[in-house]
Amino acid sequence: MSTPLPGTAERVPTSTHEAINEQLRQEIGERLQYYATNPDEIDDRLAELEREWDIERTLEANASGLILVLLGLGATVDRRFLVGPVVIAAFLFQHALQGWCPPVPVLRRLGVRTQREIDAERRAIKAIRDSQ
Repeated sequence: MSTPLPGTAERVPTSTHEAINEQLRQEIGERLQYYATNPDEIDDRLAELEREWDIERTLEANASGLILVLLGLGATVDRRFLVGPVVIAAFLFQHALQGWCPPVPVLRRLGVRTQREIDAERRAIKAIRDSQ
């Protein structure tokens, strides 16, 4: 029997090592503690969160940029570069289905979060602000 595909919101956290998920949660907790004692900085943090790129946007931008470069190299330097866009497209398809592709573990270790994680921090910080 086949395993069902994870839901959209769960894809990345499900395919991320639990230690990395825990580290990201800890960092959010530490920031919440900081803003609870520094409420005058909350508006700046909310503005930062509005500009933060989630993992989906980061993957899409990096993949499309790399595809464009490889297509240009394939057209002008060597046709073998055209294999790159095919591989990248396969990785993006894998990510769409499973929430995992080779760049995901690297990006998660670098602290790139899902939109759900960003939104959770935003809601918690707004709750802190509203309780002040």
